[in-house]
Amino acid sequence: MASHRRPKQPSRTRVTVLTVTAAAAVALTAQSGAQAAPAKPKIDEVKSKVDQLNEEAEVATEQYNLADERRGKLQKEVSQLQDKVARGQQELNTLRDQIGSVASAQYRSGGIDPALQLFLSADPDTYLDKASAIDQLSAQQADVLTSIQAKQRTLAQERAEATAKLADLEDVRKTLGEKKKKFQGKLAEARELLNTLTAAERQKMEQQEREQSQRASRAATGSRPDLGNEAPASSFGAAALSAAATQLGKPYVSGAEGPNSYDCSGLTMWSYRQAGVGITRTTYTQQNDGVKIGRSQLKPGDLVFFNNLAHVGLYAGNNTVLHAPHSGAVVRYESMNTIGSFMFGVRVAG
Repeated sequence: MASHRRPKQPSRTRVTVLTVTAAAAVALTAQSGAQAAPAKPKIDEVKSKVDQLNEEAEVATEQYNLADERRGKLQKEVSQLQDKVARGQQELNTLRDQIGSVASAQYRSGGIDPALQLFLSADPDTYLDKASAIDQLSAQQADVLTSIQAKQRTLAQERAEATAKLADLEDVRKTLGEKKKKFQGKLAEARELLNTLTAAERQKMEQQEREQSQRASRAATGSRPDLGNEAPASSFGAAALSAAATQLGKPYVSGAEGPNSYDCSGLTMWSYRQAGVGITRTTYTQQNDGVKIGRSQLKPGDLVFFNNLAHVGLYAGNNTVLHAPHSGAVVRYESMNTIGSFMFGVRVAG
């Protein structure tokens, strides 16, 4: 006869452990779900990050411009060296022709053993005349040979220098590609970040940017912000600022220097060029195009630098800058307080 035993009931301790384990599993599942779907960034956070990416893109743009400026200089130097090498080769060929002519003349003059020539000569005076001619030809030949040796050394040096410059040029071209890829990547990252916003949020940000652009457009038609009545830094500083004001509303484009679009240093260079003053192409070099001054010394027309030399504009007066801000924006007036970290001003010397 089979025995009928009651099943053993789980202890209270076992029930408690199972309950806690199940609760922990639910919590871990919830946490995993939370990690899979991170909290959506707020519009202010997105705007702040986009501003940062724009600033990083501008740093890369200025580094690109600097490399491009060096590429232009190297290209010019390489062309000049190649021209020198070509001219040097022509001069060397001419010298070689001369040495051939000297040898021919020497042969025609009777370039044989002087004692034998005297023995064969029926007229000593004629022999002496020939000997004198041979001596002159020998001296000329020696001079030409010396010139050839010197020209060969010079030509070898110029060829070596041209080869080194070409190698430098290739390195700079490679750097250009890397810098261009970098600032394009930053701009793409900013666009991706903007795409995380809702349509309404993007519309709000675009409206803010439009309002700034509209203020620039109104300034372009005569309704400019209050710039005070500060005296300009100089006559050409005033002319540069006046030229920049004619470009209000034109778009920012990385690497552009006018007349249809600009980046920050492209605008300042173009503006000073219209004033008859040549300054360099990038923020890194424009900082050396005049005398550095503090904020309290700024006058209209001075260059103003921000964000560790990532940005430059023209001081317009009353704490206002005229500049090409960043990708997606246009040339406009803007308060110095909203551009970023001020570094120093530069008063350009004419």
